[in-house]
Amino acid sequence: EAVEQVAFADRILLNKTDLVSEEDLLRVEKRLKSINSQAPVQRCTKAEVSPDWVLDIGAFDLKRVIEMDPEFLNTEGEHEHDNSVSSISIIQPGNVDLELVQKWVGQLLQEKGAQIYRMKGVLSISNADEKFVYQAVHMLFRGNFDDKWEAGEPRESKLVFIGKNLDEKELRDGFNACIDTPEVLEKRIKTLRFAMGTKVECKTGGGWVKGEVVAHMYRDEFMPPGMVAPYQVKLDSGELIWAPEDVNNLIRKG
Repeated sequence: EAVEQVAFADRILLNKTDLVSEEDLLRVEKRLKSINSQAPVQRCTKAEVSPDWVLDIGAFDLKRVIEMDPEFLNTEGEHEHDNSVSSISIIQPGNVDLELVQKWVGQLLQEKGAQIYRMKGVLSISNADEKFVYQAVHMLFRGNFDDKWEAGEPRESKLVFIGKNLDEKELRDGFNACIDTPEVLEKRIKTLRFAMGTKVECKTGGGWVKGEVVAHMYRDEFMPPGMVAPYQVKLDSGELIWAPEDVNNLIRKG
């Protein structure tokens, strides 16, 4: 339990430092860093510490995270923290598909959440000018789009996992399956229910309306970052709309 708490901590308070020697403090700090090298350690007595150090720390503000934790995106391979806890880092050039990443992370945390004490990173998402920054503790996940990629900055994703009995190959294979490639796009299109030219009905604010599928995996500039619609549909009225999901309560055969 104590090892888990240290492993996924953002900040570590080392209390009652007045009761031990400097040698003991250095030994404890070394042990803490061996478990979680990325969390800053604050010595204190009687738990007296500035509220600014533990509150409003901007955990999902990438600039502030890097300023306070320069090792946030350290991806120097796999590190052993102790006999039961290890970390695995992944760096992958190019873009990943947002929907595929969401499905993979959801399944991963559902099946392996008890083993994954913490995961964090920055993702390069297709059809998004911003970096996607995320953190997760066991099954609790939070992420958002943050700073824009700078001109000339390499588009790449960096992930860090901390947990128990982590399977590096399984994690890498799962993430690699989310990379946005022409082959992945073709595979996704083949899973769609309706081919081009199929007559369909779409659920709109005014009820069900008839139309025809005119495009697969459609995107326009008004969509949220990273979003791609499975269908663009031309209604019988001539209006063009898109279906956000390939589910029967939003789009069905006409």
